Amino acid sequence: KYGIIEKRQKSRRKRQMSQMTFSDYEYSLRKRKTKREEFLDIMNEIIPWEEWVEFVRPYYPNGKRGRPTKGIEKMLRMYLLQIWFNLSDEGVEDAIYDSYAFRKFMNIDFMEEQVPDATTLLKFRHLLEENHLGEVFFKAINRVMEATGHIMHGGTIVDATIISAPSSTKNAEKKRDPEMYQTKKGNVWKFGM
Repeated sequence: KYGIIEKRQKSRRKRQMSQMTFSDYEYSLRKRKTKREEFLDIMNEIIPWEEWVEFVRPYYPNGKRGRPTKGIEKMLRMYLLQIWFNLSDEGVEDAIYDSYAFRKFMNIDFMEEQVPDATTLLKFRHLLEENHLGEVFFKAINRVMEATGHIMHGGTIVDATIISAPSSTKNAEKKRDPEMYQTKKGNVWKFGM
């Protein structure tokens, strides 16, 4: 049964690759790819998806009871996005809806399916953790990255919003909050964090 489902998913993916949506066409006219999209394209090429799917299959629910299961590969892709971009369960779900690069990596066509919800990802992540599969995948990613000559660096997205604070020193210690300081935004000096 699983072999039939996987074959259907592969044939659907091949069809999707040949059928461009309006969104795909619009994005194909861009002048350049983002670094995020380039990274995801590289990872999509170098990860042996079929091998990893088979590695998870013995632990994955068969879908005979409860809600229908999502494909193993789709859940693996969502899990990896969460890890690589340091996102919460809800955050990665929102990011997939919001980002073309994430949708493309996930192979999601909204006319046929929706993004797996945060609870589904949570259960999948717990399944990987209980069976120590996450550690195996990270070792495998490192091996693949080294073999293909790629290096992965950690990064952080920083929100540069200034949160205003009163400049008053009328507190118990008669001092300003140590996390607050003066900064210049445009031509205006602000006090805050």
